[in-house]
Amino acid sequence: MKPVVLLDVVGLTPALVGSETPHLQALAARGCMAPLQAAFPAVTLSGQASLSTGLPPSAHGIVGNGWYHRELEEVHFWKQPHRLLQAPTLAERLRQRAPDLRSAHLFWWFAMQAPADISVTPRPMYPADGRKIPDIHTSPAALRSSLQQRFGTFPLFHFWGPAAGIQSTQWITQASCALIREQRPHLTQVYLPHLDYDFQRYAADDARCAAALCEVDSAVGQLVAAAQAIEARVMVVSEYGITPVTSAVHPNRVLRQHGLLALRDELGREVLDCGASRAFAVADHQVAHVYVRKAADIAQVIQLFEATHGIDQVLHGEALRASGLAHPRSGEIVLVAAREHWFTYYWWLNDALAPDYARTVDIHRKPGYDPCELHFDPALRFPKLRVARRLLARKLGQRALLDVIGLDPSVVRGSHGRLPDSPSEGPVLIAEGLRQLPVGANGAVPYARVPELVEQLLFES
Repeated sequence: MKPVVLLDVVGLTPALVGSETPHLQALAARGCMAPLQAAFPAVTLSGQASLSTGLPPSAHGIVGNGWYHRELEEVHFWKQPHRLLQAPTLAERLRQRAPDLRSAHLFWWFAMQAPADISVTPRPMYPADGRKIPDIHTSPAALRSSLQQRFGTFPLFHFWGPAAGIQSTQWITQASCALIREQRPHLTQVYLPHLDYDFQRYAADDARCAAALCEVDSAVGQLVAAAQAIEARVMVVSEYGITPVTSAVHPNRVLRQHGLLALRDELGREVLDCGASRAFAVADHQVAHVYVRKAADIAQVIQLFEATHGIDQVLHGEALRASGLAHPRSGEIVLVAAREHWFTYYWWLNDALAPDYARTVDIHRKPGYDPCELHFDPALRFPKLRVARRLLARKLGQRALLDVIGLDPSVVRGSHGRLPDSPSEGPVLIAEGLRQLPVGANGAVPYARVPELVEQLLFES
């Protein structure tokens, strides 16, 4: 077997590979580069699951970054257990052919209890006093302490939130390079998150986005060098491209205004009551699953959203099946935002009644994705000082809310989730060791072909 290092450089598109990315450009020059078909919905968990299995969400079950668990009557986002996947992954398929194959699953999602020899993923600790302590989950378990002794505590607050930046990608890169060189897996999968941040925060032509591109290219260069040290081939994929947005759409407010949404008063705040709602939306970037309790209400909900500005598609029935998203975990209806629009999870009509977690970074409590978490509230004069005071209070044993996130969705400048209008706006595939790529009629490599291309690199000289 010829070792392979598979890099997921999230947010990378064909148009971004050029003179500002010399390592990616050199990799493409040594092999092949082509647009990659985006899986729908074009969001992190669904995209990684589709790349890993070669299947749509209707088969692997990952219908978004989160979904409504009907049996619990709760929405859960960003869950990591491998058992959530309902189809065999790339590593599982390869091990059937080569039982002695050794694999490393590094920061790709669904790493917990994954069928890999090595796995590493973020896993903070949540003590009962309300703190969030950076940490990782690893297999073997001893790797957890050894990696953090060598490279420092995983920089969780630079992995997501207002301080998200290159530090987390640098930590992932350093740890991955060490594991590649020292453990020499046959297949190593590495997730590099850096482009997700500034391309959502700012317009794509902002100088900070150009700087982020250079920074992630440097990380790719380090990983390519580590791969070369064990004579491994490198393949780069991405899950989606991030395109500009100018307006937010609030599907839960639409449902509320028509008496379909149920809310609870909790300490003077409005909290969504999923189980009591006739219909509610789980917003996920430019896609939203709408869960409708009774079939008799479906036609009304479809009509409401077909008349809502900023919505491009209202998928139900055969249209939902054709999209590859028909699955018991999906909503009865799926909304797709119009170009330059995205969906919030907001349901309140008065910001003073928003739940307390709305102004915090709380990816697990919020029943929807919130890109405003990448920004400090612009209304705060000294947000970092506010954070420092709250953290000091927690160290002194006091409960303190890190309420530093604003509720103005206009700060968000980039999003993803809908399928790209052209292959150049979508993800990319770069591979050394291949003479040509199986490009389809639309000019892109089908994502379903990724597992077999990795297998080809592993077993063909």
